[in-house]
Amino acid sequence: MFLGQFQHNLDDKGRLMIPSRFRDLLAGDGAFITQGFDKCLMVMTEEYFQQVYDRIEAMNLADPTARLLRRLILSNAYPVEVDKIGRILVPQNLRTFLQIEGEAIVAGQGEYFEVWKPADWNVQMAQLQDVEANNARFSTLDLSKNSNPSQA
Repeated sequence: MFLGQFQHNLDDKGRLMIPSRFRDLLAGDGAFITQGFDKCLMVMTEEYFQQVYDRIEAMNLADPTARLLRRLILSNAYPVEVDKIGRILVPQNLRTFLQIEGEAIVAGQGEYFEVWKPADWNVQMAQLQDVEANNARFSTLDLSKNSNPSQA
């Protein structure tokens, strides 16, 4: 699993250093990078990306929302490989979308990890550190052992 948050550098050529813990999980079949739902990027193993792809392919092509999701994920998806030093190349259009240069935050999300511009990540962290808002925000989610995740 991809867990934790790390600050890493993005060099002038758009190569992002990946945390060593994450590199091992990306080794082998490679990975994919795409635009995220928030102002971030998502990096997924090939296996997880295939699962997401299969779900998108199963959606009704006549549904305009499904077509938008397809465009968001698939038209911005690129295969990436970790180089010998532990970096991946972030395509120019994704760097432009993120408006990122220099530093980046790499944040584990379980099955994938996100790449954030530090200022945008700080906004997310401020939001998540609001205890009262979290109580209201997450009160309907059931994380108990006996809950059915598909109903959450």
